[in-house]
Amino acid sequence: QVQLVESGGGLVQPGSSLTLSCVVSGDALSSYFIGWFRQAPGKEREGLGVSTVRMGKIDYADSVKGRFTISRDNAKNTVYLQLNGLKPEDTALYYCAAVFQDIDVPYYYKPRFYDYWGQGTQVTVSS
Repeated sequence: QVQLVESGGGLVQPGSSLTLSCVVSGDALSSYFIGWFRQAPGKEREGLGVSTVRMGKIDYADSVKGRFTISRDNAKNTVYLQLNGLKPEDTALYYCAAVFQDIDVPYYYKPRFYDYWGQGTQVTVSS
Protein backbone atom coordinates (compact mmCIF):
# COMPACT_ATOMS: atom_id res chain seq x y z
CA GLN A 1 0.00 0.00 0.00
CA VAL A 2 1.41 3.34 -1.05
CA GLN A 3 1.52 5.96 1.67
CA LEU A 4 2.38 9.64 1.46
CA VAL A 5 3.48 11.81 4.37
CA GLU A 6 3.86 15.58 4.06
CA SER A 7 5.91 17.75 6.37
CA GLY A 8 7.47 21.19 6.52
CA GLY A 9 4.46 23.40 7.09
CA GLY A 10 4.30 26.11 9.70
CA LEU A 11 3.43 29.66 10.65
CA VAL A 12 5.41 32.22 8.66
CA GLN A 13 5.31 35.92 7.91
CA PRO A 14 4.33 37.32 4.51
CA GLY A 15 7.21 37.22 2.07
CA SER A 16 8.77 34.16 3.71
CA SER A 17 9.68 30.86 2.11
CA LEU A 18 8.97 27.27 3.09
CA THR A 19 9.90 23.91 1.64
CA LEU A 20 7.36 21.13 2.00
CA SER A 21 8.35 17.48 1.68
CA CYS A 22 6.29 14.50 0.61
CA VAL A 23 7.79 11.12 1.43
CA VAL A 24 6.36 8.17 -0.49
CA SER A 25 6.55 4.66 0.96
CA GLY A 26 5.30 1.27 -0.15
CA ASP A 27 6.55 1.53 -3.73
CA ALA A 28 9.10 3.35 -5.85
CA LEU A 29 8.39 7.02 -6.35
CA SER A 30 9.82 6.76 -9.86
CA SER A 31 6.63 5.01 -11.04
CA TYR A 32 4.24 7.63 -9.71
CA PHE A 33 2.81 10.85 -11.05
CA ILE A 34 2.74 13.36 -8.20
CA GLY A 35 0.50 16.36 -7.68
CA TRP A 36 0.55 19.08 -5.05
CA PHE A 37 -2.75 20.55 -3.90
CA ARG A 38 -3.97 22.88 -1.20
CA GLN A 39 -7.27 23.51 0.45
CA ALA A 40 -8.26 26.56 2.44
CA PRO A 41 -11.26 26.54 4.79
CA GLY A 42 -14.49 26.82 2.86
CA LYS A 43 -12.78 26.46 -0.50
CA GLU A 44 -12.32 23.65 -3.00
CA ARG A 45 -9.09 21.75 -3.25
CA GLU A 46 -6.78 23.60 -5.64
CA GLY A 47 -4.12 22.02 -7.81
CA LEU A 48 -0.72 23.72 -7.60
CA GLY A 49 1.67 21.68 -9.69
CA VAL A 50 2.62 18.22 -10.88
CA SER A 51 5.68 16.07 -11.51
CA THR A 52 5.44 13.47 -14.24
CA VAL A 53 6.98 10.01 -14.47
CA ARG A 54 8.20 10.18 -18.05
CA MET A 55 10.47 13.00 -19.15
CA GLY A 56 10.63 14.45 -15.63
CA LYS A 57 8.25 17.21 -16.62
CA ILE A 58 7.05 19.75 -14.08
CA ASP A 59 3.88 21.75 -14.63
CA TYR A 60 2.43 24.57 -12.52
CA ALA A 61 -0.96 26.13 -12.12
CA ASP A 62 -1.06 29.74 -13.25
CA SER A 63 -1.93 30.86 -9.72
CA VAL A 64 1.49 29.84 -8.37
CA LYS A 65 3.74 29.87 -11.43
CA GLY A 66 6.93 31.74 -10.66
CA ARG A 67 6.56 31.47 -6.87
CA PHE A 68 6.34 27.73 -6.22
CA THR A 69 8.86 25.11 -7.35
CA ILE A 70 8.48 21.34 -7.43
CA SER A 71 11.40 18.95 -7.38
CA ARG A 72 11.65 15.19 -7.08
CA ASP A 73 14.37 12.94 -5.65
CA ASN A 74 13.50 9.39 -6.67
CA ALA A 75 16.45 7.96 -4.72
CA LYS A 76 14.97 9.40 -1.52
CA ASN A 77 11.38 8.68 -2.55
CA THR A 78 10.65 12.31 -1.79
CA VAL A 79 8.98 15.16 -3.66
CA TYR A 80 9.43 18.77 -2.59
CA LEU A 81 7.36 21.91 -2.96
CA GLN A 82 9.24 25.14 -2.39
CA LEU A 83 7.01 28.08 -1.58
CA ASN A 84 8.46 31.56 -2.09
CA GLY A 85 7.02 34.99 -1.53
CA LEU A 86 4.26 33.64 0.65
CA LYS A 87 1.11 35.67 0.99
CA PRO A 88 -1.75 35.45 3.52
CA GLU A 89 -3.93 33.98 0.78
CA ASP A 90 -1.53 31.02 0.55
CA THR A 91 -2.76 29.89 3.97
CA ALA A 92 -4.12 26.38 3.53
CA LEU A 93 -3.63 22.70 4.19
CA TYR A 94 -1.15 21.45 1.61
CA TYR A 95 -1.38 17.92 0.23
CA CYS A 96 0.64 15.72 -2.05
CA ALA A 97 -1.12 13.06 -4.09
CA ALA A 98 0.01 10.18 -6.29
CA VAL A 99 -1.24 8.00 -9.10
CA PHE A 100 0.57 5.10 -10.75
CA GLN A 101 2.07 6.24 -14.05
CA ASP A 102 1.27 9.47 -15.87
CA ILE A 103 -2.18 10.88 -16.37
CA ASP A 104 -3.29 13.03 -19.27
CA VAL A 105 -2.84 16.79 -19.17
CA PRO A 106 -6.55 17.65 -18.74
CA TYR A 107 -6.59 15.68 -15.48
CA TYR A 108 -3.47 17.14 -13.88
CA TYR A 109 -5.38 19.31 -11.40
CA LYS A 110 -8.42 17.08 -10.90
CA PRO A 111 -8.20 15.51 -7.42
CA ARG A 112 -10.42 12.57 -8.34
CA PHE A 113 -7.78 11.21 -10.73
CA TYR A 114 -5.33 10.59 -7.90
CA ASP A 115 -5.36 7.35 -5.92
CA TYR A 116 -3.19 8.15 -2.91
CA TRP A 117 -3.16 11.17 -0.62
CA GLY A 118 -1.17 12.34 2.34
CA GLN A 119 -2.72 13.78 5.46
CA GLY A 120 -1.61 17.32 4.64
CA THR A 121 0.63 19.88 6.27
CA GLN A 122 -0.67 23.26 7.40
CA VAL A 123 0.82 26.47 6.05
CA THR A 124 -0.27 29.68 7.74
CA VAL A 125 0.95 33.04 6.48
CA SER A 126 0.31 35.88 8.88
CA SER A 127 2.02 38.92 10.32
